[in-house]
Formats: sequence, C-alpha cells, structure tokens
Amino acid sequence: MQREEIREIFDQQAATYDQQWQKTAALNKALHLLMGAVFAELPEDAHLLCVGAGTGAELLYLAERFPRWRFTLVDPSSGMLEVCRHRAREQGIAERCTFHQGYVESLPATETFDGATALLVSQFILAPQARSEFFRDIARRLHSGGILVSSDLSADIHSEEYHGLLEMWLRMMQAAEVTPEAVERMRTAYARDVAVLPAGEVEEIIGAGGFGAPVQFYQAGLIRGWYSRRKPSVS
Repeated sequence: MQREEIREIFDQQAATYDQQWQKTAALNKALHLLMGAVFAELPEDAHLLCVGAGTGAELLYLAERFPRWRFTLVDPSSGMLEVCRHRAREQGIAERCTFHQGYVESLPATETFDGATALLVSQFILAPQARSEFFRDIARRLHSGGILVSSDLSADIHSEEYHGLLEMWLRMMQAAEVTPEAVERMRTAYARDVAVLPAGEVEEIIGAGGFGAPVQFYQAGLIRGWYSRRKPSVS
C-alpha cells in the first residue's frame, strides 16, 4: 500500500476513528501505562516527537503524566491531525504542542528531541530497508541516548501458532463491534498490505535504523511494543 493510499484511508476514518476503536481502548491504555514508565527517566521539561500521532491518544496520556513536557506531533493525514489538535485544545495542552502535517523526514533536521513514539506506524512500510530508514529518520532527530517507544503488529505468520492467534484477534475485534466487513478487510490487509513480521526481524530493522538492542516491554495479542536508545553516532 502506497503512502497516498494510507493517508486517504486515515483521512476518511478520522472523524469516527476514536469511536470505532473505543471498545479496544484497553489495549492502548496498558501500552500507555508501561510507556510512561519507560519515559519516566527523561528530563522534566523533555521535548517528545510523536510520529504518526493520529488522533492523539498517547499525547493526552503523556501530557497529563508529564505536565512540563512539550510535544511535536507528526502525521500525514490532515483529518487525523485536526482531531488531535481539537483534543489538545479541549484538554488545555495545545500551547505545549507543535503540529506538523507530513512525514518525519520533512521535519527540520536541526531540531532534536529527548524521546519519540511511533505506535503502529512502521508496519505499513513493506520493504525492510525502507522501514529501517524510517527509524533512522527518527534517530537523526533524537539526542544521543534518546529513547524511542515503538509498537507494531508482529508475529511469525508462517508458524503453527499464528493461525490460532489471528483467529482469536479477529474474534476480539468482532466482540468490540467492529463490522464483519472490516474484520475481513483486516484479514486481507495483514496478508498483503501490512508487514507483520516476527519480533526478531522487527528488532533487527529497528537496530539497523540507528538504535541499540530493542527491549520488548509489551505484548497484547498481535501487538508488540519495544523501547530502544539512539546510538551515539547516526549518519
């Protein structure tokens, strides 16, 4: 799936995105809770880069947890970013935020950050080398030792366990009132449009993008989360 296709899909979903996934919010809340513990060592006045910020779910959690932090929110979808901006205004945190419609490589190269998030983003990049370059673009904008928290769909799709895990995952989506048509689109997308890779391969891709050995700190169904530190020298 090409960038423009992905952007258009999220533009179309933006207005109803949070409502659509409301019944799976527990997955995000657990990830956010652990992510807060990972980032707790950052400075009190840290500046965080949120790549693929979407409607701002991690922003709202982190802004409350760390009241002196500033955030730069990046997303190619104008619709998703507008919802994020609206939610930030509602929560009274918009003055702590900079909103950038586009991709991480279009950010000013001179600005650096203490940490970054990329939640359920890199899985849409099918070519491993391009996926590593995505992480390298993030690494170039972090201080040395800066922390990245990333998550993606991850599994060995060729293993005996994957079929059972996938069916459980899709039943969970059905219980969360995702429409049958949407569930079948997920099944097709996971096989064709999303790079669902074993954890070890994702970790190698992150490492090749300028980060030290990723630490897996979260798993819920098909979603895994890692944190990793920017290596001292990233070209």
